[in-house]
Amino acid sequence: MKTQKDWFKDRGYPHFTNKTPLFIRKNIEYYVTNQKKVAHHSFSPLIFKEIKQRRYKISDFNGIEKRSHKKFKNGKIISNTKIREILYATHIDAHIYSYYTQQIITPKYEACLNKIPLVSNAITAYRKIETGDKLKFKNNVHFAKDVFEEIKQRENCVALVLDIENFFPSLNHKKLKLAWAKILGHKTLPKDHFNLFKATTNFSYVKLKDLKTKNGHFDEKELVKLKKEGKHTFFNSIKDLIDSDIIIHKNQKKDNEGNLMGIPQGLPISAILANIYMLDFDKAVINELTLKHNVFYRRYSDDIVMLCDKSQIQPIEDFVEKEVLKNKLKVSIEKTERTLFKNNNGKLQSYRIENNGDLKENIPLNYLGFEFYGYQTLIKSKNLAKFYREMKQTIKRKHKRVETIKEKHLLDEAPIFKSKLYRLFSFKGEKSRMLPARKTVFINGKAETECFERKFRGNYIRYAYRAANELNAPEIKRQLRNHWKILQKTMKKYDFSNVKKEP
Repeated sequence: MKTQKDWFKDRGYPHFTNKTPLFIRKNIEYYVTNQKKVAHHSFSPLIFKEIKQRRYKISDFNGIEKRSHKKFKNGKIISNTKIREILYATHIDAHIYSYYTQQIITPKYEACLNKIPLVSNAITAYRKIETGDKLKFKNNVHFAKDVFEEIKQRENCVALVLDIENFFPSLNHKKLKLAWAKILGHKTLPKDHFNLFKATTNFSYVKLKDLKTKNGHFDEKELVKLKKEGKHTFFNSIKDLIDSDIIIHKNQKKDNEGNLMGIPQGLPISAILANIYMLDFDKAVINELTLKHNVFYRRYSDDIVMLCDKSQIQPIEDFVEKEVLKNKLKVSIEKTERTLFKNNNGKLQSYRIENNGDLKENIPLNYLGFEFYGYQTLIKSKNLAKFYREMKQTIKRKHKRVETIKEKHLLDEAPIFKSKLYRLFSFKGEKSRMLPARKTVFINGKAETECFERKFRGNYIRYAYRAANELNAPEIKRQLRNHWKILQKTMKKYDFSNVKKEP
C-alpha cells in the first residue's frame, strides 16, 4: 500500500545540533512553517564525507581492452574508483529543507509537469509516480522496464545513454535561482526561499575525517559525556566548533567565469532543485526530438536515455550537447554509450556501436542497475559482485570480533550468529518482518534502555526476485542460484564453533 512520505524524520546521526525526537514535532513544525523565522534562520555547517565505490569494468589500455579496477587516462594509469561527495545537514536544518521540498516546492513543480504530460513521463528520478494499479509508487525497476519494453516494441533502434559530467557540483547558481522563482510563480525568490538558496549555494562544511581527532577515531569519551547531558552532538554548541581547531571549509567550486557553482549532494532539497534546474532542457528535448522525430526520452537525474533510429545518432548527440551547454553543464563524452538493437532471426540482439562505427555483438544496454541484451535482462554484474563482496567482508569482520572475544575471555570456541547473516544475505531474509530492537538514551545523566520493534524490509535477494517478476526475467533468479552455497562456503573458511566443516 503506497504511503506519502512524511517531511519530519527523526535522524539518528550525530551532528552540530541536537537530535529532534518525535515528541517535539509540534515545536519543529511551528518553526519551519513560520516564514519569518526561516528567512532569518542561521544554517549550520554541513558534514562532508566521501563514498568510494570500487569498479571492475572494461577499460582501454592503449588499444587493448580488459577488465580492471584501473583505467588509462591522459597517459596515466589511474583508479576506476568512483567517489561520491555527500554533505548532510544538522537535524533542524534538514527539517527545514524537507518541509520546503515536500510541502511547498514539489507540489508547484508537479503542477507544472501535469500541464505537459510528455515531459512528466520523461522525468523519473526523485518523484512519486504511481504504478498502473495505483497501489504503490514506481521505482527504478519500473523505470527500466518502461525503456526495455519500448525497445522490444521498436525492435530495430538505437539506445543512446548520456551522462552529465559532475552534475550537482556544476549547477549554475543564477540559472537555479531564476528556475526556482519561476516554479513558485515569482520573478524573484521570497525571503524565506532566498535564505534556503543561500544555504544550498554558499554553504560551509566540515570534513567528517577531521572530526576523528583520536588517532583517526572519534573521541568516544567526549561523545558519551555529551550523551549523558542529553546531546547527540560532536560539540556542546556551535560556538565550541568555531573555537576548536577544526577547519570549516567554504564552497569554492567556480565556473570558467569565476562564479561559485554547485549545490551539495545529500540534502533533502538537492534532488528537487536538480529537477527544477533541468526543466528547460527536458522541454527542449520533448519539443524538438520527441514531437518532431519520434525520439523516446527518459531522464533519471543526470542519466539520459534516448531511443532513436541509427541515422539519428549524430544529430541527437549534437542537439543534446548544445542544449546541455546552454544550461551551463557538460556531457561526459567518455560515458556515452550507443547500443544497437535489431531482430536477428526472430531474436532481439544487442550490439555496441564503437566510435569507429564497428558493431560488437552481445554487449548490453546498462540502465538503472540492469543489463538488457534484447533477448534477456540481467542484474548488472558489478552490483552482483558488490553483494557478494559485502557478504564476504561481513563474515570476515564477524570472525575478527569472535577472535577478539575468544582472546579476551580465554575461550576455545565462540559461535557466529548465523540467523543475522541468513537474514541479510540469503533467501531466508527475503520476506519483510518486525524485529526486536533496543535503544539507549540518557535522561538526566542516567541511561535508559527502551525496547521496540523495527521493520526489516527484506534484503538484496528480495529486490532481485521482485525485479525478476516485474521484468518477466527468470534469468535474474538464475544469477543468484548459488548465493546459498557461496554463503556457506565463506563461513566454513573461518573458525566458528557452530559452523560444520567439510570432512
